[in-house]
Amino acid sequence: MPAERIAENLAFINWTVLTALAIGSFGAVALASLRTEATRGFLAFTASCAVVLAVLAFASDQALPATLGGSPIVADPSFDMPRRIALGAFGVLAAAYTVALIRRRREPLLAGAAMLAAAAVLICAALAWGGGSFGAVPLLLQLVVLAVATGGVFAAMILGHWYLVTPKLPEAPLILIARLLLAVVAIQIVLFAVWVATGAGPAGGAPFAVLVGQWALFVWLRLIVGLVFPLIVSWAAVQTARSRSMESATGLLYINVGSIAAGTILAAGLYFGAGLLV
Repeated sequence: MPAERIAENLAFINWTVLTALAIGSFGAVALASLRTEATRGFLAFTASCAVVLAVLAFASDQALPATLGGSPIVADPSFDMPRRIALGAFGVLAAAYTVALIRRRREPLLAGAAMLAAAAVLICAALAWGGGSFGAVPLLLQLVVLAVATGGVFAAMILGHWYLVTPKLPEAPLILIARLLLAVVAIQIVLFAVWVATGAGPAGGAPFAVLVGQWALFVWLRLIVGLVFPLIVSWAAVQTARSRSMESATGLLYINVGSIAAGTILAAGLYFGAGLLV
């Protein structure tokens, strides 16, 4: 039954993963362009990936069903059009910023405008699926950290490859992104504890009740595979990057892409399938 409920809402899980990858990876590019000496090639390539992911997310948004099957989530369709407009605007602005990077120009105002559009996407999504303004706040927080973690580790993995072909590239860009990734995964663990202790989510429930029962397997997988393991790997990636063992750091980030993506899928599946914030 739990697996079937999650499968019924694969369209929303797909939207969450694609949107998180697009927004998070573009945010990493914007940060790296402002705070580090990352190469133009890395910035332009990763921004291009973010644009492609934004296009896919926009396409998936058009195919979202009006209801969520047997899920306790009740969608508010009044936010569908604003969300799609904001997602389209993000894609256009991200594409314009990518062109600017290719032309060797770093346009912070353009990047800022794209991130404002990205924020509007997540706000509209939280309002549409949060079950009211009160429930939208924790869902928005969850969507933000999922985007930063999922897109951030994707950008970090791409950056790791750049060191294999650009040996003289300073280690500061990778260390910065790896440290931010470590921090956001730690924040996710704290949020997991808060969500579980308070029975957060539209389904509600007693404190710590999600750790047992029909959804317990997926909840524990979210904690162990999607949070604790990535935290350890992220710490190791920071240490190897600091010692300039870039091949090791890249390999660790490859592993982290899979584990964090799996955690994002589990978090989205548990929310849209069971109404649980984890």
